Amino acid sequence: MSDRPTFTLGIEEEYLIVDLETRELVREPSADFLEACRGEVGDQVTGEYLQCQVEVGTKPHRTVGDAVSELRALRAGVAKVSNAHGYAPIAASTHPFSRWREQLHTKKERYDQLSGDLGQAVRRMLICGMHIHIGIEDEDLRIDLMNQASYFLPHLLALSCSSPFWEGEDTGLASYRLTVFDALPRTGLADELGSYNEYRKLVDHLVRAGCIEDATKIWWDIRPSDKFPTLEQRITDVCSRTRDVAAIAAVYQSLMAYLYRLKTRNQRWRIYPRTIIMENRWRAQRYGAEGKLVDHGRSQLVPCEDLVEEMIDMFSADAELMGCRAELAQLRRILANGTSTQRQRAAHREALDKGASAKEAGIAVVDHLIREFVE
Repeated sequence: MSDRPTFTLGIEEEYLIVDLETRELVREPSADFLEACRGEVGDQVTGEYLQCQVEVGTKPHRTVGDAVSELRALRAGVAKVSNAHGYAPIAASTHPFSRWREQLHTKKERYDQLSGDLGQAVRRMLICGMHIHIGIEDEDLRIDLMNQASYFLPHLLALSCSSPFWEGEDTGLASYRLTVFDALPRTGLADELGSYNEYRKLVDHLVRAGCIEDATKIWWDIRPSDKFPTLEQRITDVCSRTRDVAAIAAVYQSLMAYLYRLKTRNQRWRIYPRTIIMENRWRAQRYGAEGKLVDHGRSQLVPCEDLVEEMIDMFSADAELMGCRAELAQLRRILANGTSTQRQRAAHREALDKGASAKEAGIAVVDHLIREFVE
């Protein structure tokens, strides 16, 4: 058994930038906007594929509380600069009504190449996600825990959903983002892999064949980072509120500690076929936290709230060790108050009930998201 991992965590979030006057996405921000953001929060903010997006990333932290404290500061800095330009950031995985065909991609060699290689599939990527890295220094352990953690990815998705609307319509899905993202190659669940060497052989095969330049072009729901000694989950929508980020980060960090603890006892979480996990992935995408997921051990559908209670109980000791037990318990608040998807739909219904037009109801959703961004 290798030395115990550090289980440090870092959080990356992608935001949409909206015009405060129209609530539409800012198609082409001011030339100094991104540089002004960097002046406020440093190099932890970068541009994204579309010009209406920015991404922030925390430094590695030992505890969820410290990571989320830094994330709040990053959000506040981006909001301050945005407001000075007549903009506002929102943390939602889709915009309620802006259209992808009207957006411009950032002029950058990597993005130009993506547009050329992937065509309309990538030009439609008007979506934002949240990625959480956990420090696992041993390469083979990283792969082993990735295989086991895949079971829980639909649970994380269900709790993070924030993309019910697309171009002015309610899609009927809790996370429409994945519908858009899955049009790209090398997405979804990773293959079950026996070692880090097996993973590298897979990557090198694709590189030699000329399919990709490096492992950053593999966009699995969970993957070994190509830049850091971390295991990166990428399935989650971006959360509108940082308190929800904290709860989901606590699940992911304590899950890794739990799986590692099983390994020290010569135990492991059962590996289920990809098709079975994908069924839960779809159910989370469709219904979010309001629906049911399959408990594969019992082969039956179980309400998400029951599964949350099971996770809190299962991971509690490890969350205590990681210093995130309070944040883990906040999963119950997500269930009580609703995911961002549920709250967006509530804001939309409330506006319509008061006589708003469809466009005005969409604007009400944007205003709701602006308020939740900095709580």
